[in-house]
Amino acid sequence: MRPPVAATLIVLIPLLLTEGNAAGVSPLLAQQPPAGCSGSSGLRLPEGFCAIEVAESLGRIRQLTVLPNGDVVIASRGAEGGLTLLRDTTGDGRADVRRLLHGEGGTGVQWHDGWLYFSPEWQVVRWRWEPGTLEPGGAPQVIVDGLPTGGHGAKTFTFLGGDSLVVNIGSQSNSCQREDRGYRSPGHDPCTELETRAGLWLFSASTPGQTQASGTRYATGLRNAMALAVEPGSGRLYAAPHGRDQLTQNWGYSEALGAELPSEEFVQVNAGDDFGWPYCYYDHQQGAKVLAPEYGGDGKTTGRCAAARNPLIGFPGHWAPMAMTFYDAAQFPARYRGGVFISFHGSWNRSPLPQEGFRVVFAPFVEPGRPAGAYETFATSREGPTQLRPNGLAVGPDGSLYIADERSGTVFRVMAITK
Repeated sequence: MRPPVAATLIVLIPLLLTEGNAAGVSPLLAQQPPAGCSGSSGLRLPEGFCAIEVAESLGRIRQLTVLPNGDVVIASRGAEGGLTLLRDTTGDGRADVRRLLHGEGGTGVQWHDGWLYFSPEWQVVRWRWEPGTLEPGGAPQVIVDGLPTGGHGAKTFTFLGGDSLVVNIGSQSNSCQREDRGYRSPGHDPCTELETRAGLWLFSASTPGQTQASGTRYATGLRNAMALAVEPGSGRLYAAPHGRDQLTQNWGYSEALGAELPSEEFVQVNAGDDFGWPYCYYDHQQGAKVLAPEYGGDGKTTGRCAAARNPLIGFPGHWAPMAMTFYDAAQFPARYRGGVFISFHGSWNRSPLPQEGFRVVFAPFVEPGRPAGAYETFATSREGPTQLRPNGLAVGPDGSLYIADERSGTVFRVMAITK
């Protein structure tokens, strides 16, 4: 049995001097970059952009949301995790108010339809929230409880129009082997994990007291779809799942192939879709899904994977996509409108080759539902190729892009200097 929802905490960090203006409107809404917004900040950005550090030392930041008044709410994991509200009252772009709203760690956070939603590993909870206030309206409601934990336990979510809440429930294992991550251990066939994990589940966004059994499996074969977003206008759902590991260590693939494969995928998701995990993985070099070695694959055979849905874009392996957001604002140059930003947390399973990822990329769309197929690096660290570990992404009401870096516990705000 999981622990109960922790009591809501309202704590004003002592070093901060003011709680904000009477209207509760943050100067973070300002359209022009503040004086501290610099092209030589901790981020390496394209020409024409600057960044400012909204706040630092925030712990293991996972995701974030920007409220309509300009306040930022971050979710962080670990013993010191929880929900923290950030507000700038002086107009310098930095948060001089920090409020710890909830002292329990988690990953997903979004403001939706007047409520602030948050996901510890086994739940989705929400509070009534009026932007501009500094505390939630009453105790949290538990919307979904008793979700599977362990393995890929972090929960993320998004809203698929109306009353539809979509929750990612990641896999327990790497590739559903009889011995998880075991050398040449065959896969369970069928993989019974798929009954309750490695997919997206659909729930009511407004009905308290649901369990996993209350929901509907919306899509399957997604090992751990941490990055979720809905395209503005079209309402289409997109995901970027984490691919499996250890093709070299467990199955003798060359070091070069094991570093690049399987591809990280950017997919469009419809009800009933099956993306193939654990039986299949995507090889962006071949442009096809192939049978996994646990199920008799040799790196080329398609077999049952012919029925699995292919991605729209394939990225190099082990980059670990963590969040995504569509850009539907007007602050950035026109070429960014309608495209998607995706954060990659960075790899661990590319050795002895160099680790990669550790960046935010931008993928332009030709039109709604149709990405151009190419992507470009938008943000990395000035301190080195592996120093940025971006997680959360959000577009503010003024069109700024917010990036949460787990390594430094920093929230960056990126603004366009020129259009």
